[in-house]
Amino acid sequence: MTTDPRSTCIIGVAQGIVRPDDGPSPEPLDLWADVVTRAFADTGADGVGARVDGLQVVFCQSWDYDDPTGRLAARLGIAPRLRRYSGIGGTTPQLLVDQAAARLAAGQTSVEVVCMGEAIATVKRSYLAGGPPAWSYPPPVKVRFPFEAPAPAGEKAHKIRDAWLTFALRDVARRAAAGVDPARYQADLAVMMSRLTEVAATNPYAWFPFEQDAAQVGEVRADNRYVAEPYTKRMCSMLDVDLSAAVVVTTHEVADELGVPADRRVYLHASAYGEDPLAIAAHPDLARSEALPLVTGRAFGDAGVGIDDVAHLDLYSCFPASLGFAKDALGLADDDPRPLTVTGGLPYAGGAGSGYLVNALAAMTTTLRDDAGSTGLVTGIGMHLTKHIAAVYSTRPPASGTRTADLGAVCEAPVQIVDQHEGEATVAATAVVHGRDGEPAWAPVIVDVAPGVRTYAISTDPSWLLRAGTDEVVGTTVGVLTDPRGFNLVHPID
Repeated sequence: MTTDPRSTCIIGVAQGIVRPDDGPSPEPLDLWADVVTRAFADTGADGVGARVDGLQVVFCQSWDYDDPTGRLAARLGIAPRLRRYSGIGGTTPQLLVDQAAARLAAGQTSVEVVCMGEAIATVKRSYLAGGPPAWSYPPPVKVRFPFEAPAPAGEKAHKIRDAWLTFALRDVARRAAAGVDPARYQADLAVMMSRLTEVAATNPYAWFPFEQDAAQVGEVRADNRYVAEPYTKRMCSMLDVDLSAAVVVTTHEVADELGVPADRRVYLHASAYGEDPLAIAAHPDLARSEALPLVTGRAFGDAGVGIDDVAHLDLYSCFPASLGFAKDALGLADDDPRPLTVTGGLPYAGGAGSGYLVNALAAMTTTLRDDAGSTGLVTGIGMHLTKHIAAVYSTRPPASGTRTADLGAVCEAPVQIVDQHEGEATVAATAVVHGRDGEPAWAPVIVDVAPGVRTYAISTDPSWLLRAGTDEVVGTTVGVLTDPRGFNLVHPID
């Protein structure tokens, strides 16, 4: 078979970790330079760095630099024409690879690097000790966090902001649709997440490199309280980590020119991206993603494979819902023997800002090199289960070159959202939030007020919170009234 010379391949990878026992992490610029230098060496070829004309750095949450890509280029001694500092989101690294693939195929660049590095754990310890770390090249003006879109007004008014809460809301909707008892569902989530720890235990770059059984992950206790039911702390993404990773990307043709050995190359066969509605309540079916099955289906179709052809998976795992929704979209049974991750996942390997997928791509590259000829699937999720990306990789070159697709916003008929409602309504989703004392504190509630119309509300009623934590309340009728402060309150109807 003749390989399309423009096919995109990863030729070098590296990862880094600085554990708390190792002392404070070097600053992110040092982490970036280290993993990129080691990724050059990982290619098995000389002179790769000199050919780099595209340098992309994933947005760094732990430190702001005046010129992130320029400082890194100078540190590496390279002069790439294209320099890009990314925005945020769990899909970002694969999107950067996709964009590099388009440039590479068009001959605009010949070798590109995508890297990330975060020292969030070190920054947190530094602030606890009295202030920020004294790192280099701060910007003259503070950099604003690059939120891509303002939070929907109804979500902001009802305190629905954090991902651990929005994902829990969707998981409760999924539970209700499946007709599973709440206690049983939470136990099943604990089993699923505990299996990720088995992979983390074998990953030298995992933040928590040890196995945890379902009881350790799911049992509610002082060191593992509920955050938002059904999620305990150990089910949630671990942001406070010091991790780094880099991938070097080029074409089949340039890899030949550089002398990169064939067994170092992992080819991007196909990638697809798509979006669900930004507002949570706007999703027609809160128990599933419309975009995710379309995205994975397009990636598989363009790659000429199916889920049964995939030997290795890394499904985005910031919270259990991301795995559950992906399993539903892919048709994966609970007893499927394939691990859902090659890293250990974001709660156990670590989810460093927007950079996790660089770690996933590096780990998948190593996994596929060790299992030549096999196929791997990497997925990413951005924002609040809104953005989705799926990419198919293999050491085998693609039959018809690399293909990428942007499906855009796929939902044609989002649900109408109203700001206020007075009267009866039907619960569509909820999740009981617990305080640091472990007690139920409040619950956001998404309610259907008419066919195709929803609103947001809050419940602080102790009896309803207790019931919502033990019984299935999705589908039940509640009363809603508008509080003078401008938000909706739920009250039980006897």
